[in-house]
Amino acid sequence: QVQLVESGGGLVQAGGSLRISCAASGRPFSSYPMGWFRQGPGKEREFVAAMSRIGGNYIGDSVKGRFTISRDNAKNTVYLQMNSLKPEDTAVYYCAAKSSSLIITTTASDYNYWGQGTQVTVSS
Repeated sequence: QVQLVESGGGLVQAGGSLRISCAASGRPFSSYPMGWFRQGPGKEREFVAAMSRIGGNYIGDSVKGRFTISRDNAKNTVYLQMNSLKPEDTAVYYCAAKSSSLIITTTASDYNYWGQGTQVTVSS
């Protein structure tokens, strides 16, 4: 089992920055690809970013150039740095871990461990 706890969400003005974190406990964190997803009001869950255990990453088109994902395996933590935030970035952000394989994917159903989410609100 892997437990994931997100933190760092909050209210920020458009154009601002925020870094959210996801702390993992349980089975070896460093073995799993990690992903960030988000779900805005009335929207489906959307892929944001993912990183493999050795640092390869993939960023979703809607946030490419503004968001970066990183991980610190020693601290069992994955981060999402969000810059140039827009009101449409408002959502609950979830981190997820994928134990089924080492390949990072963009499909939420491929990830079998999820955090409870952290709210990010961007005001215009």
